[in-house]
Amino acid sequence: MTGASGNGGLRLAAAGFQFAAALIAGLYGGQWLDRRFSSAPVFLYVGVATGAIGGMTVLYRQLMRVQRDDEERRRP
Repeated sequence: MTGASGNGGLRLAAAGFQFAAALIAGLYGGQWLDRRFSSAPVFLYVGVATGAIGGMTVLYRQLMRVQRDDEERRRP
C-alpha cells in the first residue's frame, strides 16, 4: 500500500471518529440541557440530530477531499 492511499484511509478513519464524537457530544449536550430545563427528550433529539448532521458534513468533506487527492495523484 502506498503512502498516499494509506493517508486517505487514515483521514477517513479520523473523520469516522469525528462523526462519533459529534454524535456523543450532541447526545450528552442534549441530556444536559434536558436536565437543566426539565424538558424531557426535546433537547436530546435536537442534540443527536445536530451531531449527526455535523458528523455527516465532516464525513462528506473528507470523502470529497480524499477523492480529489486520489484523482490528482492518478493524473499523468
